Amino acid sequence: MRLPFRQRLLLILILLGAVPTAVAILGWALTVRSTTPAAGALRAMEDVGASGRTLLQTLDSTRLRPAERRALSDHAAKLNRALGQLQRVNTFGRYYYAGLGLMVLLVGAAFLYASVRLGGHLSRQLSRPIEELIGWTGHIRRLEPLPPDRPRRGAPEFEALRRALREMADALDQGRARALEAERLRAFRETARRVAHEMRNPLTPIRLAVAQLGRSASPNQQEAIDVLIAESGRLEQLAREFTEFGRLPDGPAAPIDLAELLTGLARTSVPPTMQVHLSLDPTLPTLLGHYDPLQRAFSNIVRNAVEACEAHGSLELSARPDNGGVRVEIVDHGPGVPPELADRLFDPYVTAKNGGTGLGLALAKQTVEMHQGAIAVEPTPGGGATFVVRLKGRG
Repeated sequence: MRLPFRQRLLLILILLGAVPTAVAILGWALTVRSTTPAAGALRAMEDVGASGRTLLQTLDSTRLRPAERRALSDHAAKLNRALGQLQRVNTFGRYYYAGLGLMVLLVGAAFLYASVRLGGHLSRQLSRPIEELIGWTGHIRRLEPLPPDRPRRGAPEFEALRRALREMADALDQGRARALEAERLRAFRETARRVAHEMRNPLTPIRLAVAQLGRSASPNQQEAIDVLIAESGRLEQLAREFTEFGRLPDGPAAPIDLAELLTGLARTSVPPTMQVHLSLDPTLPTLLGHYDPLQRAFSNIVRNAVEACEAHGSLELSARPDNGGVRVEIVDHGPGVPPELADRLFDPYVTAKNGGTGLGLALAKQTVEMHQGAIAVEPTPGGGATFVVRLKGRG
């Protein structure tokens, strides 16, 4: 049975700490025991005592003079006292070494306990972040959001790894969202192309037939003919928008003078009943892109603003450099964007206008993103909507 990662790490840390400590303490004890001078002295004195007793037993004291017998007796007494003292020292040494051994065992147990505690602490410090990050990878694999981040103690490297993994998860989410959006737009473009094709086929004969009827219609029929002309014209405009939405830019990119483009829009796309204020920075960088699609995209935004204001009031167009690119703002003072449409305003077929197709702003977003830009809408202070377009400058 395989041990969990934390237990394996704890066992390794304990072995790394406890085994060297135990070996060091054992070697220390053996070194002290073998190098102490008491052991060698005891053996030497025991040899001297044995040889002295043998000497006393072999000497014939009856042949010695009194002074020699006294010296021999004094030597025997001193030898016996020395042997007795040495035995007492040996007995004390045994207790000393027993206490020293006990101390060694206690120190070893303390080191072992410290190794276990330190190993447990280190294993928790190492295994918990790793197990947490493994759990995060499971959330990422299942396309689930990561749990909220909480302040944690530990090595700063793990915090940096958490932050990097969270940034990677955010980048993956954004990539998946962009891929889904691109697939959705591709499906919309294909649908729009087919719808435009199917609508154009019958529209031409219908308009020809209506025009022929209009030439011979009676006054009572003229109102119906006018309705047919107006509605067929609206269908033709819808087919044209479908065609534009499903069409990608043709040809290579070319330099674009954005100031000239916006100036032309202000002159041709804003009715005389509205005031238009142009604010174009003279240091605008040159853009690299497709003129006609960009002109249609900005025209759709301006037309949307004009219709929101019902062709009255004022409109502000401004452009200035922004981080090597261009920031364009189209500001109207109409009713603004309804809150329920704010997040879906650039989706196809989403509109708040009666009779609108919802393709104009969707086409504008598609064109801006094809030029590696971004478009957003913000509320205008005092009422209205501000469309912000960011485009990259010429590389």
